[in-house]
Amino acid sequence: MMAEESTGLGDELEQIRDDSDDSYTEVVWLSTLKAANRMGITTRTLYRFIDRGDLPAYRFGRVIRLQLADIDRFVEQCRVEPGSLEHLYPEARPQDLEVDED
Repeated sequence: MMAEESTGLGDELEQIRDDSDDSYTEVVWLSTLKAANRMGITTRTLYRFIDRGDLPAYRFGRVIRLQLADIDRFVEQCRVEPGSLEHLYPEARPQDLEVDED
């Protein structure tokens, strides 16, 4: 085999990168534990999000991995809008608004 010949997948991958518009960014993969820790939730909750289709995940054999960009996008979509939590706290009663003058 001659040294000038293309010999492997590495050359093909390099050609794909060269053909792109130079915006290739490497994918950052996280384990389910690291993804859950990043989000501040349990792995059980993370699996529920994955199972419901709320959060994309990928299975490589027996291992499940998530892309960092997908996690960040999901977290941003979960942002609470101001004024949307009124149903969680009771209305102020008139006696609660009165100020005691001693």
